Amino acid sequence: MIGRIVLVVLTLLLLSAPSFVGGQSSISNSDIGCHSEGAARPKNLAQGELREESRDPSLPLRMTAQQTENAIAIIASGVEVDFPAQAVFTLEAESRSDIIDVRLRYRVDKMKYAEVVSEGWASFSPATRIEAEWVWDMRNASLPPGAEVTYWWTIEDTDGNTFETSPEVMCFNDARYLWQSLTSSGFLAEWQTYQGDALTIFWYEGDDSFARELMDTCEEGLVRLTEDIGTYPERPIRMYIYASTEDLRGAMIFPQEWTGGVAYTEFSIIAIGIPPARLSWGKRALIHELTHLVVHQATFGPYGRLPTWLDEGLAMHNEGELEPHLGSRLEKAISDDELISVRSLCSPFSAEPDQAYLSYAQSYSLVEYLLDNHGKTRMLDLLSILKQGSTYDDALTDVYGFDMDGLDANWRATLSGPAVPGWPTWLQPAVITVLGALATGLAVRYVLRKRTCRRSSAK
Repeated sequence: MIGRIVLVVLTLLLLSAPSFVGGQSSISNSDIGCHSEGAARPKNLAQGELREESRDPSLPLRMTAQQTENAIAIIASGVEVDFPAQAVFTLEAESRSDIIDVRLRYRVDKMKYAEVVSEGWASFSPATRIEAEWVWDMRNASLPPGAEVTYWWTIEDTDGNTFETSPEVMCFNDARYLWQSLTSSGFLAEWQTYQGDALTIFWYEGDDSFARELMDTCEEGLVRLTEDIGTYPERPIRMYIYASTEDLRGAMIFPQEWTGGVAYTEFSIIAIGIPPARLSWGKRALIHELTHLVVHQATFGPYGRLPTWLDEGLAMHNEGELEPHLGSRLEKAISDDELISVRSLCSPFSAEPDQAYLSYAQSYSLVEYLLDNHGKTRMLDLLSILKQGSTYDDALTDVYGFDMDGLDANWRATLSGPAVPGWPTWLQPAVITVLGALATGLAVRYVLRKRTCRRSSAK
């Protein structure tokens, strides 16, 4: 009887053994959350990416063993975000011998040409138990709202023991406002990379319909961008809608007075000030910045840079029809023969308002000319060649058969003749031709009728 009882007990112990092993495995691979207080972890950062930071899969287990042996042990680790000024990383650790070296290693989540790991030397006093701190001063290298940073600590003591913590994520969120979020629910068939979160809007002032209208506008703009130019988002995009330009500038380090919106291309983040009362303006402005971001993603590389007229012209094109006040400035420059050369428009635009407005209007007209006369395929080819580092003249010559001076001459030729109010600039030559043909036809018809009448009178 006793033997049977012992057999049953042994069997139960054997059956329960796998559950013990499984419990240890799940603890060592626990999820790593975001350290920004009150911040929801953005969806586009997968948990798998965090675990890959451990160069050796057995590293967390070895760390636990080291702590058990009382070599170097972590007491506390954290980060406090003071948006937008700084992020303060802190660490408490202890060892059997004095800790003499503490460094924070981190990697910013953004588009980049090569893998970059940065390093910060922490402030602390060597001892067996230390409190270390490293401050990221955003005046030296700022981050946009919503940016993510993966970080870990490395520690060394006088006995030569070293320790590396598991990676964690800091979300540089603007916690001054209570944000709501809306994520895009649909995609174009061409978008094969992302299945459900290509666009997310964050806002804190205005109702749900305000955010929904902005989202609809963005989705429509991306459809146009794909159809007209052939580009589309290559990474999920987050858009932070501030309730005013003042609020927006308060989220920036060293902002310009005229700043109304910013596209942080490498981070796939847009920050823009749109009061609910100025929704119509806000929709055009948001599409403008969204276009910049998508086009910059498509041409991102270490060699190429877009000429300003092409960059701004594509964004103006995707907004829709040219605004009347810009059209008027363009028409006046045409009639006064005061157009800016295409070569000059390759550089940043003038800070003088009238010249800046004319630069935007001409950029719109130049892009319209290229798309209407040569199609989207060549435009996409132009972007691809510029990405590879080709000069502006060589890229235009390879794709269109003319350089910047040729583009300037060909474009100006379509602007000859008096302006026709209310018609897009690129349509004016065609309209003038049609009207001229009609006038000629009416004149001929009038002469023929007059001759017929004379002959009838003579008879």
